[in-house]
This record gives sequence, C-alpha cells and structure tokens, in this order.
Amino acid sequence: MTLRKPPLREVHAERGASFTEFGGWDMPVEFDSIRAEHRAVREAAGVFDVSHMGEIEVVGPDATALLQRLTTNDVTELEPGEAQYAGICREDGVLLDDTVVYRLPDERAGDAGPAYLFIPNAGHDEQMHERWVDHRNDADLDAEVRNATEDWAMFAVQGPEAPDVVAREATADVLPLSKFEATFSEVAGVECWVARTGYTGEDGFELLCPWDEAETVWSAFADACEPCGLGARDTLRIEQGFLLSGQDFHPEDEPHTPYEAGIGFVVDLDTEFVGRDALAEQDEVGIEESFVGIELLERGVARHGYDVTDEDGHVVGRVTSGTMSPTLDKPVALGYLPVGLTDPGTTVNVVVRGSEKRANVVTPPFN
Repeated sequence: MTLRKPPLREVHAERGASFTEFGGWDMPVEFDSIRAEHRAVREAAGVFDVSHMGEIEVVGPDATALLQRLTTNDVTELEPGEAQYAGICREDGVLLDDTVVYRLPDERAGDAGPAYLFIPNAGHDEQMHERWVDHRNDADLDAEVRNATEDWAMFAVQGPEAPDVVAREATADVLPLSKFEATFSEVAGVECWVARTGYTGEDGFELLCPWDEAETVWSAFADACEPCGLGARDTLRIEQGFLLSGQDFHPEDEPHTPYEAGIGFVVDLDTEFVGRDALAEQDEVGIEESFVGIELLERGVARHGYDVTDEDGHVVGRVTSGTMSPTLDKPVALGYLPVGLTDPGTTVNVVVRGSEKRANVVTPPFN
C-alpha cells in the first residue's frame, strides 16, 4: 500500500527526521530525539506536523442536525469560534473514533447555513466522510459534506511558551482565546484557523493552513521552537492519559464505549445520536471495566498488549499504551481493568516478557 505523505515530507527529511507509518501516512517520528523533543514541550515549546489528521467540512441548513446525529456531544451548544471534544459511536455505543468539532464563523458559509469542521484521526477521514454522507442521504438532510484532508496542513505548537510563540506570528490577538476557542488569523502572512487545542497536556495552539502554504507556516515555528515528531507526541499524551484512537480503543480489536474509555464527559444523553440508547442503558447499569493509568514499581516497560494480573496471578486486564516517561523517568502505562481494581493505589502486576512486574493503579495524569 502506498503511504500518504504530508505536504512537508521532504522538508522534514532534509531536516534529518526519521519516519514511521501511522494511519496510512508516512510521518516524522523524531527529528533529534524523542526525549529532547518531549522535554522541549514540557519546558518551553515544540511544533508538530500533524497533517495526517483528517478534516471534514460540513456546511448547510441541516449541518447541525447531521453532526448532532453522529457525535456524542451537544453540537447546538457551539457558537461560532468554539469547539468541543466528542465521540463517534456505533449503534451499540462502541467508539469508532474520537474527534474535535469546530463551529466555523457564519460568514464562511454565507447563505448556505452553519459551517463546521471536524477532525477524524489519522486514516479515518474516508470512513467518516462516507459515514456522514450516508446518514445525510438516509435522513434526507440538506448539508454538504466534503473531505478536505488534503486541502489543509495542520501543525500543533505546544508548551508553556507556545502561546507567545504563536502570538508573535499571528495578526489576530490569539492570547485571549480560551481552551476550545478558535479564530481565523494570518500567521506568517498565511490565513490559518488557530485553535487553543492540543494533545500534550500543555498550553498551545493547533493551526490549520492551506496545504500548499504549509512550508511558510512551519518555517515560522520551526525556527522559533523545537521541531517534534510523533514519538514525543505519544510519550506526552500517555503521561496525560489521553486516548489514542485505534490503540486505546478500536471497534474490533479493543471495543469500548466512551464510559469505559474514561470520556463519559463527552456524552450528552439529552441528544439523539447513534449509540445513545445503548449508552443510556450502560449509564444506568454501570460498566464492568474502565480505562486507568498504571505505574510500574519495578524495572521494565509495559507495552501495548501486555497482560495485567491480580495478586493471585490471574489475568484481569491489558495494557493498551505504555512508555518510559521522559518527564518522570519511570515506566507508565494505560489500559483496562475491572472496576473493582481501578481505585488509585490498587496493586496489580504487568507481565513484561513473561515476568510479573509489580505496579500501582493511578489516575492520570501521571506525576
């Protein structure tokens, strides 16, 4: 299979980046070192090329109704320039993906109606575009649905110094934006959608700019802060306990509902979305297992797929993500355990290469 390439693939190669396949894309995994890039984001600022993320535009009189039908949060609460985190579920409540939905300024749609942009995870854009089109047609809704993934490049500038880094390049006053607020602004002379969102646990912005003007915007930030790859993005999000679609949940390999995956806060049962009835039932009867943090107390690194055992050696759960935390210099992991074993401080074991390593259950973020 031919890998999709971000617009700056060769620019990153010239900078010395190493690459990995992710979600069908050929993406930089590191530029200098994962540890150095991780530290830059925690202590100063780093810039990530996240152009592998999808972009789906939904515009029209029934755009709100369509998004309300297919995402778990309440889209009607969004004013222009606001965003919300949401799940995308099957009828049985199992997560297909998680996403951020942006309400674009009304003038972007003109007389066509409300305009939205939502962000599927890497490799999911075609699936979600098809899903939205099918539901639109089935419900006879008036909305245009367009897969704009290869129209937009996307960069994330993250870290305690990131807001000032972005503000220096933006013509609009972006510093007053609160979390999950966004605006259009010129950045390095290029019109961008600038959102106070991110995936690292640090302050900062995610910026969307036209695909063919990506290098101008990237260069403005790569000269001002550390270029970072997906390796550091992964260690940063694991430390915060953030889900990775396709790994911490997957509709076939790791099927979980938002309640089980620890994001029940994105479920609004007062709205009629696909999967709502199944989630209402689960909300009433409770869940059997839950997403937790796990901190190893012995030498070893927990990896995706490793078993978690109880004090009697019985397999009770599994690791979905794990790393050696660069910030804390200790092994941390994420995974699922029965609700009876999810209290912070509960002792479990992670089976690392056939050997049980003692560990404690913790509530992320790790510290």
